[in-house]
Amino acid sequence: MGARTTLDRIDFEILGALQKDGRLSNKELAAKVKLAPSTCLERVRRLIANGAIQGFHAAVDPAVLGIGLEAFVSIRIRRHSRTLIDSFREHALALPETVTVYHVAGANDFLVHVAVRDAAHLRDLALDAFTTRDEVEHMETSLIFGHRANRVLPNHAADSDSNLRPEDS
Repeated sequence: MGARTTLDRIDFEILGALQKDGRLSNKELAAKVKLAPSTCLERVRRLIANGAIQGFHAAVDPAVLGIGLEAFVSIRIRRHSRTLIDSFREHALALPETVTVYHVAGANDFLVHVAVRDAAHLRDLALDAFTTRDEVEHMETSLIFGHRANRVLPNHAADSDSNLRPEDS
């Protein structure tokens, strides 16, 4: 979905409610946003179809999966070209330890969030999966001691009347 898609106030309410609790039943969601359940369901389907809603996910305790350590691996690419950037991104995404890949601006080109069993696993991953890549010039690892995600994205679009249709204002 691009920034050009027009959403109204109710769409933003639906998105906010589902970000807070993706397990809401359609009936519960409809009550929260003050719509008939059939109308609410149609709006949710439209939000999925146009890409505003990209998926529903379960938050899982990493320890249950045998993950004892998480880290950010900062990567600087040797030469900037679309081919090298795309190649590295696809490689990083294919690693089973990869949680998320961020292509960033600044001193480094990528931040790769990885989840591993332990320090030895992280060392082996760094040596085998990153430093062996020809496109990698520099790598730096930062351990994640803890994190707390704000699962709800801020609604900056609602700050501007430009995304609301006249009848929604």
